[in-house]
Amino acid sequence: MLTSLTLPAPAKLNLMLHITGKRADGYHQLQTLFQFLDLHDELTFKLTQDGKTTLQPQLAGVAVKDNLIIRAARLLEPLRRNTNFGVEIHLQKNLPMGGGLGAGSSNAATTLLALNQLWQLGLNLTQLAKLGLQLGADVPVFVFGQTAWAEGIGEELTPTQAEEAVYLLIFPGCHCDTSKLFSHPSLSRSTPLINPEHAQHHLGENDFEPLVRQLYPAVEAAFTWLIAENQQPYLTGSGASVYCKMGSKEQAKALANKLPLSFSGLKPRVWVTKSCNQSSAHIKLMADKGSLFNFASL
Repeated sequence: MLTSLTLPAPAKLNLMLHITGKRADGYHQLQTLFQFLDLHDELTFKLTQDGKTTLQPQLAGVAVKDNLIIRAARLLEPLRRNTNFGVEIHLQKNLPMGGGLGAGSSNAATTLLALNQLWQLGLNLTQLAKLGLQLGADVPVFVFGQTAWAEGIGEELTPTQAEEAVYLLIFPGCHCDTSKLFSHPSLSRSTPLINPEHAQHHLGENDFEPLVRQLYPAVEAAFTWLIAENQQPYLTGSGASVYCKMGSKEQAKALANKLPLSFSGLKPRVWVTKSCNQSSAHIKLMADKGSLFNFASL
C-alpha cells in the first residue's frame, strides 16, 4: 500500500489569452492556450491514521481554510472509504503567488491527484477535474496535465500540442490582483472569437497586457528592459510574470545574467525554463504507477 508520495506542481504559461465576453453571472469568457513549464512547486504527502489533513509550512497572508491545497483535500475527504486516513502535506514553495503562473491552481490539482492515489479513491481525471473546478477555472488543466486549448471560463479543454521552447521568465516582484483586473472598467472584454486552428497566429496576445502594464510599474519596467535587449516580451495570465522566447538555454542564461537588480524598487526573480506538453506531475505519476488516466474533456 502506498503511504507517501512526492509530486511536482508545475507552472503554466498562457501562450495567448483573449477575453471574449462576460456572462450574466459575472464570470468572463476566455480563449487561451495553456502549456506547462519545467518549473514547479513540490508537495510531499504522507498518509496518517488520525483522519486529519495538515499542511506545513503555512503561506504568509493566506488563512489555512482558504489555502487551495487544504480546500482540495477537503473536497476528497467525504469520499474516503476509510475515514481514519489522514494526510500530512509539506509544501516546498518555489513559484511566486500572483505571478500568473497558476501556482495555487497547480498545487490544488497536484493535491487531488496525490490524494486520489493515497486514499485509493479510484476517481478518473474527469471526476477530479469537475471537483477541481469548484476551486478555480485553471485547476482542470493541471488535473488533465496536457497542453490544452481552453474556452468558457477556462474549463472547456481540448488537448493539443505546442512547440516546446526555451523561455526567459521574469517575475518582476509585484503581485497582480486578478479580481481587481477582471473588474477594471478599462479591461477589454470583446475580443472576437477565433478558430482554435488559428491559435498559432495569435501567440503572445493577451488582453490583460495593456492594463497590467499601466497599473503595475514593475511589469512595465520588465517589458521596457526586454525590448531594450531586442527581445519580444509577453505577459502570462493576468500577470505579473513576463516571458520571452529564446533561441537556446545559453542565450537565455546570458540575458538572465544582465537582469537589473530591481524594477521600480522591487527585486525581480528570473528563470531559464523550457515549456512542456505534459505536466511533470503526470510524468512522475506514470513513472511511479504506470498510465493512470486518459485525457477527456469536461
